[in-house]
Amino acid sequence: MDIQIAALCDAATDSHGKLNILGTFDTINAGQLPAVHPQCSIALRLVFSKMEEGHKELKLNFVDEDGKLVMPSIDIPVDVQVPEDTSFISRNFIINIQQLRFERAGLYGIDVAVANNHIGSIPLLVRHMPGAQPPTPET
Repeated sequence: MDIQIAALCDAATDSHGKLNILGTFDTINAGQLPAVHPQCSIALRLVFSKMEEGHKELKLNFVDEDGKLVMPSIDIPVDVQVPEDTSFISRNFIINIQQLRFERAGLYGIDVAVANNHIGSIPLLVRHMPGAQPPTPET
């Protein structure tokens, strides 16, 4: 298994197997704390080989720098079946998050695991920037 894409972004869609990503970011400038980010998405594209067929459990943990959960864990069951005419299959995963709350500034991360094996992380820095405008949803 391989991670082709792992991003925190403003929005993402899947169109017939194509992963469309809008506005990736790794930093939030918060004018006040606690800060609430109105909407974002986690976009993942994983590639599985023929040897990895079967039922898997994808788990995402959004954590602070102390490893404490910022929101409940996300568990996604995945059934991997590779077509006969190829040796791999790509799967897109989009997780939309609303009203994500950050109690304090610091480093955060989204830990990605499959079958209880950590396969990657998406970093996020939350900065306290007094006077910064709060994020607003796209209209």
